[in-house]
Parts: sequence; structure tokens; C-alpha cells
Amino acid sequence: MIRVATVPYAHPYLDAVLPTEVLRVGPPPPETDPWAPSPWLDPAYLAAHADQIDVVHLHFGFDGLRPDEMLAWTETVRRSHVALVVTVHDLRNPHHSTRERHDRHLAALLGAAEVVLTLTEGAADEIAERFQRSCIVVAHPGLVTPLPDVGREPRLVGVHLKSLRTNLLDPLEVVRAAASGAVSGGGRLRVDVHDDVDLEARVPGLVAGAERGEYELAVHGRYDDDQLTAYLQSIAVSVLPHRFGTHSGWLEACRDVGTRVVAPTCGHYADQWSDVVTYGNDEVRGLDTASLTGAVLVAVTRPWPHRADPAWRAEQRAQLRRVHAHVYSRVAADRASS
Repeated sequence: MIRVATVPYAHPYLDAVLPTEVLRVGPPPPETDPWAPSPWLDPAYLAAHADQIDVVHLHFGFDGLRPDEMLAWTETVRRSHVALVVTVHDLRNPHHSTRERHDRHLAALLGAAEVVLTLTEGAADEIAERFQRSCIVVAHPGLVTPLPDVGREPRLVGVHLKSLRTNLLDPLEVVRAAASGAVSGGGRLRVDVHDDVDLEARVPGLVAGAERGEYELAVHGRYDDDQLTAYLQSIAVSVLPHRFGTHSGWLEACRDVGTRVVAPTCGHYADQWSDVVTYGNDEVRGLDTASLTGAVLVAVTRPWPHRADPAWRAEQRAQLRRVHAHVYSRVAADRASS
């Protein structure tokens, strides 16, 4: 049985693609801190426990390392005779205000990895151009099961601002442009934001717009999995208000429940699902508010997409596990013979 250390230890995406015939090697994070950095990212820990694993598969969770620490870690991987597999989820880290740090992380990782995977053909092309590495393209699996008895309001558009993280576009610009498209299409806009945000300080004018009836504003704590699924099922269109990014698990959840997505032209969101409606935005030209208004209008007036077929999602997941099993078997065998 091939022994694999995944970084992070567990996540819905990792759980979906991990083959049943491999042994996932811990330790899991402490229950009191589920997002604690993986000990496998500590070169000393990796060197001391390298004989317990055949493969380390890095997905995400390495933000805390400095670029020089990442380079040192990859050198430890080489010396430890452990095979390194990397899945590139993000080509532009959504939590970093600039791209330089993440680019240096990727340069170190992709220079050391024996196999590189990513989620879309567009991302694979970008990786080939920028880092001269070929990739295996693996689709993003479905992670959400629709809930029974949750209705959808036709032409209700949702913009979820979450906790105003780094890659958020100007909230008022997005909200006003999306509201214009929703109303023009005979619908309305709902704006959600987490209750840990000081709205008067961070987004002055947002509450006033809701009070004028321009849109509905819902302030609440972070949703658990069922609450998030219910929210996505209740809206007809979800707008991704991203200033930069690469791929989106949120988009895949929308696909699972049959909610159309309006996404920016930055990143590779449109490669994930043919039903995505795009609006103009990237870090060079900025947000085209007119195109966002138009995209929302198109999204609310098109025929509604069907939910992802559960049988198709199940076969997709089985295929993803077969691909990962093949990759692990290949790199482990190559490493054992070297």
C-alpha cells in the first residue's frame, strides 16, 4: 500500500480525490486548531519521518512559509527520497495583495515536483508558459449534495462579500453594478457579509443603500456546510466579486445545486463550467462595471442550468481517484528505483 502525506491532512477536495487504496499518513491537525500548519511542512519533521511515507502531495496550506523556507523544504524533500506531487489550485493567491510571494513559492515547488496537476486547461497553459512545467489536468470534483425542500427565488442574485478578504473588488462598485443588472432583468439583489466586519468603517454607504431599498443586506456569522448549501440553492445567480484568483470551489458548489455563476475574466473560472457568465475584470484593466451589469442581466434572463447529475459526479470522482492512484504508483516506483 502506498503511503501518502497530504498537505493539508484533510479537506473536502482532498477527501474526494484520494484513492481508497492508499494510506493517508497523519498526524491530523488538533481539534482545537483545524487550520494549524501541517507538520510535514517542517523540514526537521519531514526528515525525521520520511521513512513513514512514499509520497507527499501538496495542495495548499503553505502560505505561512517564506519563499526561502519553501525552497529549503523542497531541498529536504529531495534529500529524503520522498516523491513530491503538487496540485496547483491557485496561480494567484487570494489572500496576498501582490503576487510576488506566491510566484516564488510556485517556482520552488514546480521546480522540485515530480508530477504537477491543476484543475483547468487554461491553468495548465499558464503554468507551461510561466514555469515551463507540463501538467495533468484533473477536474474539480463536486462537493455538495442539494438539500431537499429548499426553494429557489427566480431572478434573485446573490453577492457574498464574506469577511472582505484581500481579493475582493470594491464592494460598493460590485453591489451597485450587480443590482442594476438584477433589477433590469426583473430581479433583485441580496448582499451577504459576515458579522465580523465593521461595515461603517470598511464599506461606508453599503448599509445606506440597503436602507434605500436598492438591495437586501444580510449580516450573519459564517455558514456551516448545510447553511451554505441552502443559501446557494435559494438564489438563482451567484456573483463572484473577485479582483484576482484562479479557480473556485464555490463555483463548483453552485454547479452542484444548479445556481448560475457570474465570474470575472481573471483566472480560469470560465474553464470550470460552460454555463459561467463572465464580466470584465483583471489586475491590469480593473473592473468594467458596465460588463458586470450586462453579465448579471444575461444570467438572470437565460434558461436556468440543471443541477449537476449525481451519477456523472460520482463517475467523475471515481476517475479522479484512478488518476491520483496512477500518479502515486508511478512516482513511488520511480523514487524506489532511483
